[in-house]
Amino acid sequence: MRIWRSVLSSICILGLSLFFAACGTNSPVQTGSGRSLEKNDGYSEEADTIGQAGNGPKILVAYFSCTGNTKMIAEYTAEILQADLYEIIPEIAYTDDDLNYSNDKSCSSIEQNDISARPAISSSVENMGDYDIVFLGYPIWWGEAPKIMNTFLESYSFEGKTIIPFCTSGSSGIGSSAENLHAVVSDEAEWLSGTRFSGNTSKENVAEWIQSIDIDIK
Repeated sequence: MRIWRSVLSSICILGLSLFFAACGTNSPVQTGSGRSLEKNDGYSEEADTIGQAGNGPKILVAYFSCTGNTKMIAEYTAEILQADLYEIIPEIAYTDDDLNYSNDKSCSSIEQNDISARPAISSSVENMGDYDIVFLGYPIWWGEAPKIMNTFLESYSFEGKTIIPFCTSGSSGIGSSAENLHAVVSDEAEWLSGTRFSGNTSKENVAEWIQSIDIDIK
């Protein structure tokens, strides 16, 4: 009986050790989340090779999304570039009422009208210093980027990095939203012009945009 108790005890300890080890590996950054595009997806051979070279720059796609439109574009971008993906998640989640654009007393309306608003983010990018290029995605709220994007940009040093913004919107262009975010970042970062995507943008359209950017990403 003592032998069986000892064996069972060892199994339990081993099981708990594996469980806690697995929990401890969770990270807000999905590393290498992108995959190479298959030729049967309708892309050119050149698009298939974007981001596959092992000696290229290290790229992060950071995004904030409430409805899923920006998330979709961010995931396309990460897949095409074989880049790491990081979702900017607010510490306090937005409800449907918070996102009621027609109510000037909703949480998002109040934030957008408050120049000092900085909604807290629930996690952080611990290895931001490792990245050379950061793609920055967000939806357009009242013609501007959500204030949580200011929180993100003010949380890190982007010295020596290249930042490429993109936004999603039903009609509004990227406009002054990118300019105002650029003002938050120090001059030591290179800020490139961004673009706007609609909610029904295809992965092929995103790949074409990436190939048009004037930087070496291979």
